[in-house]
Amino acid sequence: MILENLPTLREALEAHGLMAKKAFGQHFLLDLNITRKIARLANVGEGDHVIEVGPGPGGLTRALLETGARVTAIEKDERFAPLLQEVADVAPGLTLVFGDALKADEATIAEGQPAHVVSNLPYNVGTPLLIKWLTGPWTPKSLTLMFQREVADRITEGPGEEAYGRLAVIVQATCQAQRVMDAPARAFTPPPKVDSAVVHLKPLAERPSQQRLDALQRITAAAFGQRRKMLRSSLKVLGGEDLIAAAGLDPQVRAEVVPVDGFLALADAWLARR
Repeated sequence: MILENLPTLREALEAHGLMAKKAFGQHFLLDLNITRKIARLANVGEGDHVIEVGPGPGGLTRALLETGARVTAIEKDERFAPLLQEVADVAPGLTLVFGDALKADEATIAEGQPAHVVSNLPYNVGTPLLIKWLTGPWTPKSLTLMFQREVADRITEGPGEEAYGRLAVIVQATCQAQRVMDAPARAFTPPPKVDSAVVHLKPLAERPSQQRLDALQRITAAAFGQRRKMLRSSLKVLGGEDLIAAAGLDPQVRAEVVPVDGFLALADAWLARR
């Protein structure tokens, strides 16, 4: 594998006349020092299978391949097919899939084996993809993902903190979550209006059952849909004070201060009443 013989990312983009497309939420990482750091933080290497969403010109793809990992890159924008094929031609470990990652069957892509997800996610689909991976039928071995910084905050902050909400509860009920790197807007081409951050997620050994996850999503949707109201009001349609008492919580607190375990208790209480 002789990746160093490939044109630089900027040269490749220029040769193919490619620019970021706003409709796809594209912001390219062209600095290989940054992409290599993300690959190191993902802790992947020889023998690992990595699924990457939105490779674009392939900056992170190249860094992942340098570790010896096998990479399946899912790209919706077929403009990048010729450019990415140039990488695949010299890197047998790269498989290209063109389509919508929200509709992808990761279990089939992973061939029933463990796989990591490492991506600089397109801004407009980052959160839906994360929810899919954490609550769907396929569970990744780990996830190392670049988000807008405000989304990273919504993933990692805890009860009582400003960004704590439904996303944090679902993530932290299923994973150990850690913010491992910040990336300023100037690191991207074109620069977005906000800074970004990388989050590393390790799924818990004992993930909640699908039924429990479905209940958790319903409870958190109601609770944070009216986050400034007390639980007795926001959860009234799901059982109100009786439900809250069954979960051992104070009906007068707001969702933003309830810990993850409290929401899991609410989910369990709601399931018990069905």
